[in-house]
Amino acid sequence: MLAEGQRGFAVATVSPEDFREVADLRLLLECHAVAGSFAAGDLDWEGGVVAAHHKLATLERRLLTGEPADAAQWKRYDREFHQALIAACGSATLLETYAAAYDRFLRYQMVAVVFRGAVAAEQHAALLDAALARAAPRAQHILCEHVEGCVEHVVRAGTLAPFAGQPRRTRQTAAAPTRAMSGGR
Repeated sequence: MLAEGQRGFAVATVSPEDFREVADLRLLLECHAVAGSFAAGDLDWEGGVVAAHHKLATLERRLLTGEPADAAQWKRYDREFHQALIAACGSATLLETYAAAYDRFLRYQMVAVVFRGAVAAEQHAALLDAALARAAPRAQHILCEHVEGCVEHVVRAGTLAPFAGQPRRTRQTAAAPTRAMSGGR
């Protein structure tokens, strides 16, 4: 949402260029956080990563076999797994900034309804293996392939095209000040 003074709100436009920019920011933050998290993570961190991957992998198996699965739940588990990977990075500011970047990235994924199939599931499994081995450079490489692959899949499929263009206006949610609110003058 974009707030425009005295004009209400508009839904932000989507574009392949913006998606790539958001993906680059996500990668910058996530790759940096992975290094710190893999170095500092303890047994509880490992347990959180394994548990998050288990939920994600279970849902991905359902999607791959054509069983009914909730796309919103899949995205929630995907987010939880990526968040678990970086949870031990030691910087609340980095985690907050990453969460904001991930939210923008997620917006594109929800618009495009993206599940890339086995390749994404295999990348998640490889990220789990890298985390347990504390192999940050390998994880960073996999993350780049994972995120960039998602962007290229969406752009190539053209799923953003119906949503691109001018921002759409939404109804203004706040009423203009009334005489009573302005002191009756």
